[in-house]
Amino acid sequence: MHRPAAEEEITSLHDLSATDLIAGYRAKQFSPSEVLEEIIAHVAAWEPHIKALYLYDPDGARAAAKASTDRWQLGEPAGSLDGVPVTIKDNIATKGQPIPLGAASVKHVPAERDAPPAARLRESGAIIFAKTTMPDYGMLSSGLSSFHPLTRNPWDLTKNPGGSSAGAGAAGAAGYGPLHLGTDIGGSVRLPAAWCGLVALKPSLGRVPIDPPYVGRVAGPMTRTVDDAALMMCVLAKPDRRDGMSLPADTINWKAHDKSPRKLRIGLMLDAGTGQALEPEVRSVAVKAAKAFESAGAVVTEIDGILTREMLDGLDNFWRARMWDDLSKLSPEERGKALPYIHKWAEAGAKLSGVDVIRGFNATMAIRAAAAKLFCEHDYVLSPVSPVVNFPAEFASPINDPDKPFEHICYTVPWNMSENPAISINGGYDKNGFPIGVQIVGRRFDDLGVLGMAKAFEGLRGPQRPWPTPPGK
Repeated sequence: MHRPAAEEEITSLHDLSATDLIAGYRAKQFSPSEVLEEIIAHVAAWEPHIKALYLYDPDGARAAAKASTDRWQLGEPAGSLDGVPVTIKDNIATKGQPIPLGAASVKHVPAERDAPPAARLRESGAIIFAKTTMPDYGMLSSGLSSFHPLTRNPWDLTKNPGGSSAGAGAAGAAGYGPLHLGTDIGGSVRLPAAWCGLVALKPSLGRVPIDPPYVGRVAGPMTRTVDDAALMMCVLAKPDRRDGMSLPADTINWKAHDKSPRKLRIGLMLDAGTGQALEPEVRSVAVKAAKAFESAGAVVTEIDGILTREMLDGLDNFWRARMWDDLSKLSPEERGKALPYIHKWAEAGAKLSGVDVIRGFNATMAIRAAAAKLFCEHDYVLSPVSPVVNFPAEFASPINDPDKPFEHICYTVPWNMSENPAISINGGYDKNGFPIGVQIVGRRFDDLGVLGMAKAFEGLRGPQRPWPTPPGK
């Protein structure tokens, strides 16, 4: 376990929130160029140990930071994130750069244009200085990849950062600037956020336009604070017609996310219904979070999970068949480059019948119906994010068994299928000081309310431990 940083009187520039950076630029206390140089130095100290970045471009970022510095000097910022450093996950297209999807089996073809989330960040003046790592095809909650080096968790280099937004989680915990963009189809921003001590919002489906769109797939912010997640949503939630599943333009004031839990009905879900058993230290953190909300006037009731064995196995079957469809189109040589775990998991999809696959897909509608019924009686649901505190860096998943690949997403995947917004936020630590996340889920389209509940929890949970420092410092 890395020793935490000693508390300093002055926060380092690389540790400042995006909201603080913007305020500092406006007051001319420091410039985007100064901030970027400190982040570059910080990356140099951390990156040999955690391997979070792909297509790291410090020189290109320096040019962008210089242009931003000039704009701020003139009092003419390009947008609400001008000069704020940001990373973007490997699978979110950025113009002129390949999209390997974390897999050595994928051909490198430069993207013709930015995907919607990348385009909105760039238009806002954010400095995209790197992409971040992910496991093969985004189908693992791990930093293990056949293409990228093994990504490790800054809190403990022997542990996994989670995934599939693995590099984003590690980069956020290590202090590679305040803003990181990930994607989530079963827990892929929330799980690494939980294991890395971050905030991560999985928006309602369609709230953040994405390309290509898919059932349950969203892009969302990964940050150290709720305010920064809200600031990113001001930009990310703007409409884009490329996503046929995106929601209409709205007038949500993302900065107005203060909310009182008083008299709200919160369901405490300690048993997901199936999947991996809940570890005692995770349960303790979730119960403590529930008591904090109760002390603030919320009405907390313990509830049963909505996920069944049939639902989880159905999703597994559907995703195996979908993955095998992709792999089967490759030559044997190309297919052999994929992670063996992924290949073994996916090839079972070739033996499924069409009825098996359709039944698997139909699990999404069963989950959706169960979630709708649950939220008839509750305003929000509070739960763990992961059933386990952590797992080894070299594992593909907490159980590390391709025959049981999704036991750990039992608390997260229902909300992708039901399209509900869900946020992960650090709730506490285990006996060794490793972060443990809690999840707050809201009704469909209540993204602002979920941010508000997380903001309220930030005030209720008490002071946090200092962030990790690079080895040798």
